Amino acid sequence: MSFFGLTWSRNREQELERKLRANDRQYNLSFKYATNGIKTSKYNLFSFLPLNLFEQFQRIANVIPQISSLSWFTTVVPLVLVLAVTAAKDATDDINRHRSDNRVNNRKVQVLIDGQLRSERWMDVQVGDIVKLESNQFITADLLLLSSSEPLNLVYVETAELDGETNLKVKQALTVTGALGDDISRLAGFNGEVCCEPPNNRLDHFSGTLLFGDHKFSLDNGKVLLRGCTLRNTHWCFGLVLFGGPETKLMQNCGKNMFKRTSMDRLMNVLVLCIFGVLALMCAVLAVGNWLWEINKGYQFTVFLPRQEDSNASLSAFLTFWSYVIILNTVVPISLYVSVEIIRLGNSFYIDWDGQMYDPHSDTPAEARTTTLNEELGQIKYVFSDKTGTLTQNIMTFNKCSINGRTYGDAYDDSGQRLDEDSEAVDFSFNPLADPQFSFRDPSLVEAAKQGVVEVQGFFRLLALCHTVMAEERSEGELTYQAQSPDEGALVTAARSFGFVFRSRTPESITTVEMGTERCYQLLAILDFNNVRKRMSVIVRSPEGRVSLYCKGADTVIFERLHPACRKLMEVTTEHLNEFAGDGLRTLALAYKDVDEEAFSLWKRQHHEASTALEDREARLERLFEEMETDLLLLGATAIEDKLQDGVPQTIEQLSKADIKIWVLTGDKQETAENIGYSCNLLREEMNQVFVISGTTPEEVRQELRNAWSTMKPDAVFLPERILGKGGRAVEDEVVDGEYGLVINGNSLAYALEEGLELEFLWTACLCHAVICCRVTPLQKAQVVQLVKKYKKAVTLAIGDGANDVSMIKAAHIGVGISGQEGMQAVSSSDFSFAQFRFLERLLLVHGRWSYLRMCKFLRYFFYKNFTFTFVHFWFAFFCGFSAQTVYDEWFITLYNLVYTALPILGLSLFDQDVDGAWSFQNPQLYVPGQLNLYFNKAAFFKCALHSAFSSLVLFFVPYAAMSDALRHDGKDLGDYQSFALLTQTCLLVTVCIQLSLDLSSWTVVNAVFVVGSLVMYFAVTFTMYSNGLFVLFPSAFSFVGTARNTMNQPNVWLTVVLTSILCVLPVLTYRFLSIQLWPTVNDKVMFKARQAAAPPTPSRKARIRRGSSRRSGYAFSHAQGYGELVTSRRFLRRPAVSHSSGFTPVRRSAGGFSPMGRSAGYSPMGGAHSSAKVPDVQVTSLQMYRTIQEHAY
Repeated sequence: MSFFGLTWSRNREQELERKLRANDRQYNLSFKYATNGIKTSKYNLFSFLPLNLFEQFQRIANVIPQISSLSWFTTVVPLVLVLAVTAAKDATDDINRHRSDNRVNNRKVQVLIDGQLRSERWMDVQVGDIVKLESNQFITADLLLLSSSEPLNLVYVETAELDGETNLKVKQALTVTGALGDDISRLAGFNGEVCCEPPNNRLDHFSGTLLFGDHKFSLDNGKVLLRGCTLRNTHWCFGLVLFGGPETKLMQNCGKNMFKRTSMDRLMNVLVLCIFGVLALMCAVLAVGNWLWEINKGYQFTVFLPRQEDSNASLSAFLTFWSYVIILNTVVPISLYVSVEIIRLGNSFYIDWDGQMYDPHSDTPAEARTTTLNEELGQIKYVFSDKTGTLTQNIMTFNKCSINGRTYGDAYDDSGQRLDEDSEAVDFSFNPLADPQFSFRDPSLVEAAKQGVVEVQGFFRLLALCHTVMAEERSEGELTYQAQSPDEGALVTAARSFGFVFRSRTPESITTVEMGTERCYQLLAILDFNNVRKRMSVIVRSPEGRVSLYCKGADTVIFERLHPACRKLMEVTTEHLNEFAGDGLRTLALAYKDVDEEAFSLWKRQHHEASTALEDREARLERLFEEMETDLLLLGATAIEDKLQDGVPQTIEQLSKADIKIWVLTGDKQETAENIGYSCNLLREEMNQVFVISGTTPEEVRQELRNAWSTMKPDAVFLPERILGKGGRAVEDEVVDGEYGLVINGNSLAYALEEGLELEFLWTACLCHAVICCRVTPLQKAQVVQLVKKYKKAVTLAIGDGANDVSMIKAAHIGVGISGQEGMQAVSSSDFSFAQFRFLERLLLVHGRWSYLRMCKFLRYFFYKNFTFTFVHFWFAFFCGFSAQTVYDEWFITLYNLVYTALPILGLSLFDQDVDGAWSFQNPQLYVPGQLNLYFNKAAFFKCALHSAFSSLVLFFVPYAAMSDALRHDGKDLGDYQSFALLTQTCLLVTVCIQLSLDLSSWTVVNAVFVVGSLVMYFAVTFTMYSNGLFVLFPSAFSFVGTARNTMNQPNVWLTVVLTSILCVLPVLTYRFLSIQLWPTVNDKVMFKARQAAAPPTPSRKARIRRGSSRRSGYAFSHAQGYGELVTSRRFLRRPAVSHSSGFTPVRRSAGGFSPMGRSAGYSPMGGAHSSAKVPDVQVTSLQMYRTIQEHAY
């Protein structure tokens, strides 16, 4: 099947393995592999109408045949209007998807065809083609890396759109294909055959073989470039297309477009079916009544109402059944959906117009991209959030430090008072090589560095030397750093700004500029980092010939290796570290020692022997590292802030108070995810325990989950059959003593999501206050969301900012996209979008709660007024011989929903507020009733029906009794049918208007005009239609001539209206009074407090949340094995560094130097100046970090 030039092979047999041959399209086409075009849209020109109508007709009320007592126009037009408006909105959204697909499919890439490089569209690329990519280009398809411009055939890719990480990943080609280089003739002659795994969604795994010549080579994930990544710091590379378009791992993880319906819609479908059943039952009862009446009484009327031939009681009952279907059809709410769509559209505009959800920095307003899910925002129970770019800015800033027992970082005025965070930053103009984006607030540290304080200079010297960062200097003074982790880049940037500039390196040396003087240190050894050591050291020889070891790492590890003389300093530094950790900062301890030349020479020989040993190499090296890293002298500690989005901790705290559970699903590493969990107040030290699930087999994961469950519920016995509760369909909420957190990695999660373990995982996770899933793939994110949707009776929301979040955004009931640094893919797939995570608080607690509350009030009132209107007909049938006579005037029936009651209910649904936004923020518990669906459910519907039945009884029998023997003031009989109809409909309209007034929580001018205007409109229209003039012109259409003026001038008629209205609303007033006095709800209490308050509460200034903590987050062990081996391998330099003077020559600060992606000083691994969106043509300089890839990059 082909649409818009895209070929899809949906019905092809399932692929077991993939075989392809390079540069042989004819061979590869025989397998019918998918082309590289993608399609994310839902419809095309031919499928739009049937598919869209099918989706819309999932609403039962749009399917139920409407047999109306009114003209076809008043019944069909509302239905067509709803369908047309919804179809237009869906078409607009899908056109945008088509445009996005076309932009992607028509990107250009160089493809090797017939021995020449040709510029081809992405959609025309086929499996087996060889393509050439250049720096900063998006990767076209899933490619096998053949060769690159870098030594050792390495390339560097940014995987933000796949896993959310902006740290660069290293890939390496096979040596045999790397030898092809960029020789077009050799590449054109390459005919290697690849046999690999079929298309799948595993981002961290690839297996296959390459047959080239007479040799077969193993392929793994480290040799594959995935679509969705961006090539960085590599001039060019060539790749062989393995998977294209929908078969790429990115598209395999994207999930499906699903038609989303609110829980209110699903409830309405059930209720409409029930209503239709009640309608059929009422009509059947009245038909039976007609049959009995015809048998017992009907013959008495044949004298003046002769029957047709062959007519009998059974036929009369049959016709009466359908006649009452016509009369009572107003109980089936076709017009309900028209009003619902208008209400949802209006509440969507409130989100679009909300100035408090506008981000001035990026000029991005909030947007309701879907207008049919508003009330669902008021029922969210689970929020699934990405981390990078959603909770954090992925910017590290050097915030504070402790040097020789003194802390630096807070600024103070002359009186010793601490200044706030908006105080003026330190002036670094003394240092022409300082990073122009770096900011620090404490001038005393700069002065100490300038004055030559030994400990301060030693501190920054260590930061400038002990790292694996690479520097490139394109021109004098324009430095750009590339680091394996943003933490390390931030430390080197801080040292640079304080006058200790790391300028370049070779395998044997490190060149720095220290307070204007260039110094070259001989690099003797790197004692590299790993997750066990949790530290890194370098051994260098200074220009003066002194050998020194500089070490940085987790404080617990460093303190164990300190010289006894540092005990007192260690105690003081520990206090400082606790303060830093309390502020949510990521800490690291720094130490050094001078090494004796002879001792180092001996150690060096032992190190060489250990590094070349064939057995126990790692253990012997570890023992040597331990031997060298002893008796260290403490210099101090650093504190780096992983900058959160503005207001994230406060938002999470508010959402938690609203009983919303937050799960973080991130592709980041476990340690980093935990650090952010503590920083943003998701995990807290006050928690009883944070469980870490890291099992490597299903049984280990099962046991860890059960251990966690047993800890939380020590007195209970674990019974798997109890998980789904009594109903057997849902995991029920349970309460545990204390608060717990759960952290699970991607490998363990893969087992936990298997059929035999998924319920145990969900049961355990739902007992926890917070859950963090790290190292997860995009598809796993969607699977976690779907698991909660399937087994929890709760509404879910997913929020993210990158392409790796699209699948979970599509899977959740509500998808929210953040327009961040990772592109607009998440926004394009979302239902709502804005620029900052903190706006989620207002979206849910204000707009969501208001929308839900208004919709519930609307539904209750709508059913009440329509049921009351219809039930009066039912009672009247017993007094008119079941003849299907209407109790109201035909024009009143026509205008009741269309004119008389339309505007008041819209006013309630668009403008009513129980409390304003400030009170909603101050009382987040107001949100809880929506999660429990307390305001409109089956019980509330049943109560509404009972209320309507009571009101209809009063509205029929009180006027009936009042008119039975009533006389006019002139002595004439008042009890005729037309007068009774007028009185009954007047009582009905006044009663429903009073009932609506009681439902209003706040009166506005609009509401008052709508309510009063509807009553005025009714009397004006009634007197006009019952006038002589219209009767003369249209006698058959306006038969109630004179009824209004002859009836409305009678005092007993008005008395009846007043009495009927009081009798209808008195039980309501009594019930509400007793409820508020005896069983007040949260809303009642807050509304009472708000009315008593003279002014709305002033929003408290959102101060930084400080957490008292004994946990210190060491980012030294938050990344993978270090690059130390590669740095010293003598094979990584591609070009000589730019020549530069040895002095401190003043140069112009250039924005082209190292500039973080943040708004304030910091380090972002992608480099480049920050802007509100990515600039695709920014040239990022080359990363000089190479090592042989021995492990998966993901």
